[in-house]
Amino acid sequence: MALIIPQHYHLKLLPETTEVAIKLIKEAFQERLSRALRLRRVTAPLFVLSGTGLNDDLNGVEAPVGFDIQCMDNRHAEVVHSLAKWKRAKLGAYSIPAGYGLYTDMNAIRACEELDNLHSLYVDQWDWERSIRTEDRNLDYLKQTVRLIYQALRETEEIVFEQFPHITPVLPDEVTFVHAEELLQEYPDLSPKEREAEAARRYGAVFIIGIGGELSNGEPHDGRAPDYDDWSTPNSEGFKGLNGDLMLWNHVLDIPFELSSMGIRVDEEALRRQLALRHCEDRLELSFHRHLLAGDMPPSIGGGIGQSRLCMFLLQKAHIGEVQASIWPEDQIARCKEKGILLM
Repeated sequence: MALIIPQHYHLKLLPETTEVAIKLIKEAFQERLSRALRLRRVTAPLFVLSGTGLNDDLNGVEAPVGFDIQCMDNRHAEVVHSLAKWKRAKLGAYSIPAGYGLYTDMNAIRACEELDNLHSLYVDQWDWERSIRTEDRNLDYLKQTVRLIYQALRETEEIVFEQFPHITPVLPDEVTFVHAEELLQEYPDLSPKEREAEAARRYGAVFIIGIGGELSNGEPHDGRAPDYDDWSTPNSEGFKGLNGDLMLWNHVLDIPFELSSMGIRVDEEALRRQLALRHCEDRLELSFHRHLLAGDMPPSIGGGIGQSRLCMFLLQKAHIGEVQASIWPEDQIARCKEKGILLM
């Protein structure tokens, strides 16, 4: 995405006050998220060993940042992309029962990102995972969970408004659900990103279901790894998929704004099916996948929620660099500063 400089942009909070607001948002939201989903906080790794299957493959093309460990015979470690699989393994290790779960602060480095208003080399999010019953692997349970998260978002937005009354709330009362196939049928001549934009603009907050599986045009709406989210199981609405992305409409930039990716996780059948569809059956020999097939991990639902993105959205900032410290191209820093966008 090209850098966007919105017309008539002005700071609603000075940098020093922004730091205070960031702390307010992070503390308020994670408290509400953990209470709504019955999550306990755990400590997470910054890196994992290569070859275990624990790291998130994202779209399958992003190379992780890695290094060799000298005192371990130069075994290779890689910085996590996310903790999608690690969290589920922890549910099993801690024997967390259905209806309860965990969350953690996930920090990642994605060296392949194209740096713009929304994308940074540094990624910070709340990664969460919740044990469920086998009978909970359905669309109604997914939607119920999304609504709980969305309510935590709206409550946090109200807290920001109470503290800073000039930052007016913009989130709609409810989140709308739509399947990626429905968007394709409604906008057959648009690209997936353009379809997202139409939906986010119309509804303000929309959860797009079925990310990763092929649609009727033979293409997925967007990429998703085959071994955590279940994007292939038929659901109660006649489509496929028990996962999705939460998209908001960003009024500052006038663009769709992805805040969260989440879903019900694969069971043994869905894992085998999706690995076959992506020609990745060799992963069945990895430690994570062998434990899943052996029943060592409970059925679960989980996802990630961007911390800096949430702060950027609720504080109505134009660039993610206004709420996190990272590295940006010098010309981008200069262009932003000229327009009153102050990057940390």
